[in-house]
Amino acid sequence: MRRVVFNQKGGVGKSTITANLAAISASQGLRTLVLDLDAQGNTTRYLLGNGADGLETSVADFFNQTLSFTFNPKNAGEFIYETPFENLHLMPSSPALDELHGKLESRYKIYKLRDALDALAANYDRIYIDTPPALNFYTRSALIASQRCLIPFDCDDFSRRALYALMDNVKEIQADHNRELQVEGIVVNQFQPRASLPQKVVAELIAEGLPVLQPYLSSSVKMKESHERALPMIHLDAKHKLTQEFVALHDGLAS
Repeated sequence: MRRVVFNQKGGVGKSTITANLAAISASQGLRTLVLDLDAQGNTTRYLLGNGADGLETSVADFFNQTLSFTFNPKNAGEFIYETPFENLHLMPSSPALDELHGKLESRYKIYKLRDALDALAANYDRIYIDTPPALNFYTRSALIASQRCLIPFDCDDFSRRALYALMDNVKEIQADHNRELQVEGIVVNQFQPRASLPQKVVAELIAEGLPVLQPYLSSSVKMKESHERALPMIHLDAKHKLTQEFVALHDGLAS
């Protein structure tokens, strides 16, 4: 199963959700790959820690080689690194993604990621793709390459307004490029059950028939420690409430 975690709004928890769901898949014995398509590289740093410094290749190198013909191109697997966590591999990000964007878009390399993941399909049980906070070449590539889309949502009115346009964009990709793509659900992140606004906004989304997933992910200072120590929650504190919410969310997704 290939999943893309996508929202055009920044700061909604895409990297956190991607890395933690992937870490849970790997901890359950599933061969798991993460692709970090965000030039900021938060997922790469989260999963590799200081090991993210000085990497020889990245997903940018994979895309760069599609821009010119070569008799011996590297296969996609040569851009993948092991993480410190068993069964969990990563194709890391790079700031060079920003520089390549215009060239890739003008040369219409939009299907190259899908082709690469098709070639890797036999090697992995789960593939998760983290995306930049924009509907750009990399995000479209990820949507075209995926079977399911998870949409992080952080319970404010701005996010709600952006949600409708986002879902329309996903439906357009589905209609034009990838019939297999489905919006698997909206992941409510940083939820504060005692605050009235989050409860109201989420209740309205459910009333409108939108696919809001359970459970909601609680707001917790433990996540800051998880980021700082480069340890996804399942490895930092498996019994923590937020970890158990991630596990329940993961286990409720389609296999």
